[in-house]
Amino acid sequence: MQHGVAADASVDPARPLTPTGRAEVEVVAAHAAAHGVRANRVVHSGRLRAEQSAQVLAAALGASTEQREGLGPTDSIGPVAAWLSQPGEGTVAVVGHLPFLDRLASLLVAGNPEAHVVAFCNAGLVRLVHRDGFAVAWALPPELVDPIVQPSRGPDSS
Repeated sequence: MQHGVAADASVDPARPLTPTGRAEVEVVAAHAAAHGVRANRVVHSGRLRAEQSAQVLAAALGASTEQREGLGPTDSIGPVAAWLSQPGEGTVAVVGHLPFLDRLASLLVAGNPEAHVVAFCNAGLVRLVHRDGFAVAWALPPELVDPIVQPSRGPDSS
């Protein structure tokens, strides 16, 4: 999941979720949970907008949350890809930022971090499944759950 829409740094340098951002994460998380989506844990980068989004998602999916190093917008994707590829991790939800999530999903699915295999959006949830590699099972942007929600693509979506 890409975190929800956050306050502009000029308004609040900590960049918490805006009311709209929180509402979009809540709508997506509730919809996913209502359709049987569960996770063992939800990991996040530690940045406030990702942590707040992770808490909302974890509460809906019955999961624990934890901060994990290496999930920042420009961090290296290799260590996280290797970690997620290990057997026995269970269902892990990663709440993070662009371009990290785009590059991570592309590496896992296509073997190429520049492949752009899925278009992330604020509060959008993407499910990857791992069998003989990874595949995109589905993507759930907020506007699919609630048609009143307009896609939120702010100037700084990281």
